[in-house]
Amino acid sequence: MLLFFTLGLLIHFVFFASIFDIYFTSPLVHGMTPQFTPLPPPARRLVLFVADGLRADTLYELDENGTSRAPFIRNIIMHEGSWGISHTRVPTESRPGHVALIAGFYEDVSAVAKGWKENPVEFDSLFNESKYTWSWGSPDILPMFAKGASGDHVYTYSYDAKREDFGAQDATKLDTWVFDNVKDFFHHARNNQSLFSKINEEKIVFFLHLLGIDTNGHAHRPSSRDYKDNIKKVDDGVKEIVSMFNHFYGNDGKTTFIFTSDHGMTDWGSHGAGHPSETLTPLVTWGAGINYPQRVSAQQFDDSFLKEWRLENWKRLDVNQADIAPLMTSLIGVPFPLNSVGILPVDYLNNTDLFKAESMFTNAVQILEQFKVKMTQKKEVTLPFLFTPFKLLSDSKQFNILRKARSYIKHRKFDEVKPSHLLPCSFVAIGILVAFFLLIQACPWTYYVYGLLPVPIWYAVLRECQVIQDLVTSLLTYPLSHFVGYLLVFTLGIEVLVLSFFYRYMLTAGLTAFAVWPFLTRLWTRAKVTSLSWAFFSVLLAVFPLMPVVGRKPDISLVMGAGLLVLLLSLCVVTCLMKRKDSFRKEELLVHLLQVLSTVLSMYVVYSTQSSLLRKQGLPLMNQIISWATLASSLVVPLLSSPAVFQRLFSILLSLMSTYLLLSTGYEAVFPLVLSCLMFVWINIEQETLQQSGVCCKQKLTSIQFSYNTDITQFRQLYLDDIRRAFFLVFFLVTAFFGTGNIASINSFDLASVYCFLTVFSPFMMGALMMWKILIPFVLVMCAFEAVQLTTQLSSKSLFLIVLVISDIMALHFFFLVKDYGSWLDIGTSISHYVIVMSMTIFLVFLNGLAQLLTTKKLRLCGKPKSHFM
Repeated sequence: MLLFFTLGLLIHFVFFASIFDIYFTSPLVHGMTPQFTPLPPPARRLVLFVADGLRADTLYELDENGTSRAPFIRNIIMHEGSWGISHTRVPTESRPGHVALIAGFYEDVSAVAKGWKENPVEFDSLFNESKYTWSWGSPDILPMFAKGASGDHVYTYSYDAKREDFGAQDATKLDTWVFDNVKDFFHHARNNQSLFSKINEEKIVFFLHLLGIDTNGHAHRPSSRDYKDNIKKVDDGVKEIVSMFNHFYGNDGKTTFIFTSDHGMTDWGSHGAGHPSETLTPLVTWGAGINYPQRVSAQQFDDSFLKEWRLENWKRLDVNQADIAPLMTSLIGVPFPLNSVGILPVDYLNNTDLFKAESMFTNAVQILEQFKVKMTQKKEVTLPFLFTPFKLLSDSKQFNILRKARSYIKHRKFDEVKPSHLLPCSFVAIGILVAFFLLIQACPWTYYVYGLLPVPIWYAVLRECQVIQDLVTSLLTYPLSHFVGYLLVFTLGIEVLVLSFFYRYMLTAGLTAFAVWPFLTRLWTRAKVTSLSWAFFSVLLAVFPLMPVVGRKPDISLVMGAGLLVLLLSLCVVTCLMKRKDSFRKEELLVHLLQVLSTVLSMYVVYSTQSSLLRKQGLPLMNQIISWATLASSLVVPLLSSPAVFQRLFSILLSLMSTYLLLSTGYEAVFPLVLSCLMFVWINIEQETLQQSGVCCKQKLTSIQFSYNTDITQFRQLYLDDIRRAFFLVFFLVTAFFGTGNIASINSFDLASVYCFLTVFSPFMMGALMMWKILIPFVLVMCAFEAVQLTTQLSSKSLFLIVLVISDIMALHFFFLVKDYGSWLDIGTSISHYVIVMSMTIFLVFLNGLAQLLTTKKLRLCGKPKSHFM
C-alpha cells in the first residue's frame, strides 16, 4: 500500500513538473550572424531613461490647473522630438519590460521559474552589442544585462537592495541617488584620463533606471500626491542630466535621448496583468537622428487620449515595446540584438531615405536569421517525412525577397514593394500618342522636346500622389475664408514682383505693405519695439525705388554722409559689445577697429579722388592702391571676426560697405546700410513669429553661432509660414536688384562709379567692378537669410524648392510677355526679364555658397583658441 502511495505521489510530481518542461522551455535560439546597418549612424551615444511603473496617461495628462506634471518632457514633445505610446505585453513586470526594451524580445517564459530575476538562458542585448554601457539603478534589474555580456564592457552601479522599501517615507530618494551618481561619474571622468577617453568613444550607452515612481505607486497608489510628485522629480532630474550631457560633450549634437517605462500600474497599485493602465507606457525621444515634432490637423486612433492630453496637434507615433530596441541600435550603429523581434519604427528617424531603407533591410535580415536557425534546429530533430517547411518563407522565396529589396535600395526606389505598372504604361502610351501627332504634322525636332518633356515630369508628380493627398488634406483643414485669403495675398505678391520689373515704384508698394504686416498679426502685442523697427526701416527702404536711377545726379556729399552713418553705427555696436566682456576678445576688437579704419580710408579716397578729378590731375596712385586693397580684403576680414550671428553679420556689413562707398556716386551709398538694418530686424522678427507659432523657443542672437557643419537632424519640416519667408527672400532680392536702378538697361550705369579703382577705359574690368557693386546688396540679403535659416531651423533644400516654385510662376508671366516686335530695347528688355527670373535659382545657389563662406568660415590671427569647460 505504501508502495502504491509513493508511486502515485511520484507520478503526480512528474505530471506537475512536466508543464514547466513542456510550456516553459526557452524559445530562444543561438548561432545567428550579427547584422548592422552599413551606413554611418547619426549618434555617437545614447541615453536611456526608464521610469519604472510610469503610466502613459499620468505623464501626458495635464493636472487640475491645466499644467503638465513633467514640463520638460512636454516641451520636448512640442518642440524637439517625437513621442507616442509604447504598448507592452503581459506579464507587465520589470524584468519582461526591460528585456523587451533592451533586448528586443518578449520575456523568455522559462524565467518564470526564476521569479523574473535571473537569466535561465543567455541572450543578446543592446548593452552587449555596445562598445561600453554604464548603468545606474536597481540591483534587481542591472545585473541581468551585465551577466553573460561578452567582455567586460557593461558597468553597473546599484544602491543597496534595502533601499527598496515600500514603507519608506520618501521613495524619490531612489531616483535622486541615480541622478546624483551620474553627475558624480561625469565629474570624476574629467580627472580620469582612461574613463574620459572611454566616454568619448562612439557606440556607447548610458542607462538610468528610475525605481521611485514604481515604489511610490505600490505604496501610495498612482492617484496619490506622492506618485505624481515623483514624476515632477524625475522630470527635473532628466532635465538636469540632459543639460549636463549637452555641456559635457560641447553640444555636438551626437547624443540621442530615450525616455520610456517598463510597465504601467493599475489604480490600486499593482501590475502584471493586461489592463491598459499596465500596458500603455510613454515613449519620448529626442536628439541625434530623431524626427522633430510633426504638427498635424487630425489623427486616427481608437482612443480619446489625444484630446484628453491636449496633444491632438502633435503627431503620435505608437510602437510595440520590443520595437524600441532596434530603434536604439540603428541610432548608434551597433548590430541588432540577435534575439530581437522588434520592427524598426522608421517614423521616429530623421535621416536619409537610404539610411532608413538600409536599416529596415538589416532589421528584416536579422529576424530572418532567427527563423533560419530555428528551422534548422527543428529539421534536425524531426523525422524527414514529418517535417513540413513554412511555404511562405521557402529558401527560394527568401532569396527573391532579399534580392528584390536590395535591388530597390540600389536603384533608390525606397518606397516600392509591389510596384504597379499601370501608371508607367499609361504615360508611355501618352508619349507615343504625342510623338505620333507631331510626326504626322512634320514638326521640327525641337517640338518633340517641348511636347514630350512634360510627360516624364507629370509622371514623377503623379508618383508622389500620397504627398499631394497629404497637401490637399492639410489645406482643407484651414477655414475656406482663410485659404482664399492666403491664396489672394500670395497671388497679389507674385503680381507685385512681376510688375516691379517694369515699374520700380511697385517695390515701394510692397515694402509699405511689409511695414503694416506686424500690426495685422499678434506680433505687435508680443514685440512692439521689433515691430516698430520693422515698419520704420521698411518705409525707409521703400523711398529708394522712388529715387531717380543711379548716376543721373552724382552727389559726393551723400556718400560722405553714408560713411559717417557707418562710423556712428560702428561706434555704438563696438561700445555695446565691449560691455559684454565674456564674448568680446581683444582680437575681435582689433578686427572691428581695422574695419572702421577701412571705412575712414574709403571716405578719404572718395573725397580725394573726386577733388583730383575735378582739378583734372587724374587718379592718385595711393588712392588706387587703397581702393584695390580694400576690395581684396572685403571678403577676408569678416572671416577673422567671431562666428556669433550678430558679430559676424555686422563685420560683413562693415567690410562690404567700405567697398560699396568706393563704388558709389550718390544716394545709393545709403541703400546697403538701410537694407542691412532691415535684415537685422528681419532675423529678430522671424524668431518672434516662430516662437508665436510654438515651433521652437526663442534664442538670443548673441548666443547663436554660425556653423559650417550643419546638423541635418536639427532641421524641421515645412510650415505654411515658410512660404512667406521664401517670398520675403525673393522680394528682398528683387529690391536689392532694382532698388537703385535697372540692370536690364545697361546705359543707366555711370562709369564714375569705378573712378576710385581705374580711369583708363577697360570694359571688362569696369564691367566686373560694376557687377560687384550690384552683387553687394544681394550678398547682404543672403547672409541675413543664412541667419534666418539657422534661427528658424529651415533647410536650404526646402527653401530652394519654394523659391523655385515662386520663380517658375514669375517666369510663366514673362514667357508670355516676351516680344518679337518693337524697338531693340523693348525686345531685349523682355528677353532679359525672362532670363533673369529663370536664372534666379542658379544665381541663388552661387549666392548661398558665398554667404555660407562668409558666415561659417573662421580665420585666426595667431595661435589656437583656448577651450574652456563651463
